[in-house]
Amino acid sequence: MELDAGYDSGAQPRPEGHLARADYTLEGGGSRIAAARRHAGAFLERMRTEYGLPVSRRVRESTVLVVSELVTNAHKYALGPVLMQLRVGAGGVDVVVWDSDPAVPVLRAADPGRVGQHGLEIVRKVAEKLSVEREPVGKRITARLALAHAPDPA
Repeated sequence: MELDAGYDSGAQPRPEGHLARADYTLEGGGSRIAAARRHAGAFLERMRTEYGLPVSRRVRESTVLVVSELVTNAHKYALGPVLMQLRVGAGGVDVVVWDSDPAVPVLRAADPGRVGQHGLEIVRKVAEKLSVEREPVGKRITARLALAHAPDPA
């Protein structure tokens, strides 16, 4: 199955309406994944304390999970640096990851017997919206997470 949620070739992200944004260049090496998770946690903590946004533990953990999955994929499949942008506004938290690999990721059908390669499945389940944008060099993947979650039906 192809990644179909919000695919838009050539469109630029629309940062208007965002309360705050932070940009990070994640240099090579395996430590970039841990650094990206730390940046995401610190960014959301700043949003909670400085802006008074309702960043729940669930939102924080989900955002860090999405960051981890997207940066891990970029680390595995693209050469060179990875750029990450975090944006927050009334609509939620956007995790934007750019890498130099032009290949659009493919969302595979669920397969509990498959070892690995479940990252996009996880991101798609956690995110409200998922989009891939081709860039002149590489691609940009954006995942939107809601700041407030509806209670889980029990």
